[in-house]
Amino acid sequence: MEEAPFWGPGGSRSLRCPFLSLPQIKSNRDKETKIFYSITGQGADTPPEGVFIIEKETGWMKVTRPLDRESIEKYHLLSHAVSENGKPVEEPMDITVTVTDQNDHKPEFTQEVFRGAVIEGATPGTSVMQVAATDADDAIETYNGVVAYSILSQAPQEPHPQMFAINRATGTISVIASGLDRERVGEYTLILQAADLDGLGLTTTASAVIEITDANDNLPEFTKSTYSAEVAENKEGVEVVRLAVTDKDERHSPAWRTVYSIVQGDSGQLFSISTDPTTNEGIVRTAKALDFEARKQFALQVAVANEVPFAVKLPTSTATVTINVQDENEAPVFAPPVLRVTVSEGSPVGQEIGAYTAHDPDTMQPQKIRYLLGDEPAQWLNVHRETGILTTKAPLDRESPLVLNNTYVAMVLAVDDGTPTATGTGTLLLTLLDVNDHGPEPDRRKFTVCNYDPAPQLLHISDKDLPPHTSPFQAELLHNSEENWAVEMDSEGETAVLKLLKPLKQETYEVYLRLLDQQGKSHLTILRATVCECQGEVDACPEGQMAIVGAPIILAILGAVLALLILLLLLLLFARRRKVTKEPLLLPEDDTRDNIFYYGEEGGGEEDQDYDLSQLHRGLDPRPDVLLRNDVVPTPQPAPQYRSRPANPNEIGNFICEVREAGWAPPALRLLVPGWAAQQDLLPPVSRPSHPRPRVTSVCVCVCVTFNKVRGTRTLASSAEPCFKAATVASGFPVGPTPYSTKFGVGLGAAFTSGRPRPDQS
Repeated sequence: MEEAPFWGPGGSRSLRCPFLSLPQIKSNRDKETKIFYSITGQGADTPPEGVFIIEKETGWMKVTRPLDRESIEKYHLLSHAVSENGKPVEEPMDITVTVTDQNDHKPEFTQEVFRGAVIEGATPGTSVMQVAATDADDAIETYNGVVAYSILSQAPQEPHPQMFAINRATGTISVIASGLDRERVGEYTLILQAADLDGLGLTTTASAVIEITDANDNLPEFTKSTYSAEVAENKEGVEVVRLAVTDKDERHSPAWRTVYSIVQGDSGQLFSISTDPTTNEGIVRTAKALDFEARKQFALQVAVANEVPFAVKLPTSTATVTINVQDENEAPVFAPPVLRVTVSEGSPVGQEIGAYTAHDPDTMQPQKIRYLLGDEPAQWLNVHRETGILTTKAPLDRESPLVLNNTYVAMVLAVDDGTPTATGTGTLLLTLLDVNDHGPEPDRRKFTVCNYDPAPQLLHISDKDLPPHTSPFQAELLHNSEENWAVEMDSEGETAVLKLLKPLKQETYEVYLRLLDQQGKSHLTILRATVCECQGEVDACPEGQMAIVGAPIILAILGAVLALLILLLLLLLFARRRKVTKEPLLLPEDDTRDNIFYYGEEGGGEEDQDYDLSQLHRGLDPRPDVLLRNDVVPTPQPAPQYRSRPANPNEIGNFICEVREAGWAPPALRLLVPGWAAQQDLLPPVSRPSHPRPRVTSVCVCVCVTFNKVRGTRTLASSAEPCFKAATVASGFPVGPTPYSTKFGVGLGAAFTSGRPRPDQS
């Protein structure tokens, strides 16, 4: 492929002038065949599509719209050359289009208003803040994006019109003149400019606000050099006096906020001083209770400073505070404040425990003291009103819930007769020694146990006394409880194991358990044991359930009942087999009787069956025709009773199936069984004989179903006899039964007659 003019090395060229004609792509094989050119890549067939196109036959590239370097700086394309039949004639060639920059964007400050601060009195060269501006144009190969900073104006112009300067390249603002004073000018506003082309191109502006912060160049001073105040004795944490100061620095700044200290006159650290954050005043308070009898007046020297150090070395402001202590009626004081006394519990009423007295610190005014009991929750003690002697008025109990860690706490009061009266408080700690006054007791008094395979009941024993008046314990049963129960202690002697010895009626029983400690102190406990008809371990008796018997007992009972049933059935079967005489299912073929003939063929044809069957029966109503009378009142009679059909017609079906398998019934004899699904053949069809057959004009089939039950059987003769009589009358021939029996107890009686029935017979 021939390269167009100005085609760069490696088959690529950098196009730095937008909207100008692009080079022509041309193959050196265009003389041999017709060449078609195309381009692919970014700006051609991939987004942004259609920026570059190429003339298909000439190979000239064109730009369809303006290019934006800030969006896409370079485009990478591939040129293709193919013949008329679409086969490539050249390898694809890379084309890189570089968009050169134009100064079409002005600088933009990152903020509209920049804020900074500098301390007053700052020296020239002190950095204040830095501003920044950006330009989307190229700042590497051109100056279109190179930004230069400058200060256009300063307000106010005091004490100099140019107090600040800005670095042209970095945008750093710094102090260039001395004389910054917050008390004179607290804030400066600068108008800043940013210009591209290194200050010669497009411009933009912003403002910078510089706050002059306060420096501690003004000392706080007391408004007065001396202060005086009075305070009552024995008052701790009360405000004594407030000290006011003035400070010209900025209010609520570290250079304005004050810090006070007592530099002299408070060796005992009886006072404290703090700062009011709102008013900046110093507040003097008592740190401890003052004693008028010990010291009546204090002279304090107080100094004041700021939170931050002074900018220059200046003398500290001080003031003198005189405090006078006022006398107050002080409460009597117990010595010691806490009195510990040891005494045995159970001491007799009226026993003296000790004396607990107080003295009055008011030496200037003698007073009398009387004693009272304050907080004494158990009401076990008495105190003498004048002497302070403590005695018992009730037995002391170490196990009382009011005694913690063997110690009983009571408050004793001492009241003087001053004006107003004052009350002193002393604490009495009575340590109670243990005596063996409690017997051991179980942790629970109610439990539930099963009658069968009962679980042992574990009773944990406890004693309120202390060793050696505790474990190991002993246990025994009283009042005939040992007849049904047994008790023993575990190896450590702290748990009683109670067992049920025999089954009892389901109810609640009382078990008398006596427990003894190591010293023989006993206690009788009545346990309530609920016995349930159950087995094993249980928490509560099952509701509405019978006694649960063990699996072996249940199996034994079921086995015995089953054995009795089997024996009874065998006896009944044996007795029945001895009474019933079996008869052959089929008579021998040579056995000829008067009313039964054997024919080895099917029944008659259509000509033999062409008669009205309704003449043979009366339909479903078996009642005879009766003349009805309307001249007399009919006698009430019970409704006719019909014989019940077999409970299970399937047994007749089973009989028919067995007959078919046996093959002894007359051929093609069909039986309609009430309640059965369909008519069934008694025997499978047999081939027709070749000899002539007798004509059977009437057939009577009587079926008697008997069930072999223990309660009795029904005989064939009694059931089929009416049928045979009707057949004899209808045919004119004597008809008799032919019994057949199966294991289901089904009998069949059949009779066949030859000849047609008489017209007068129905």
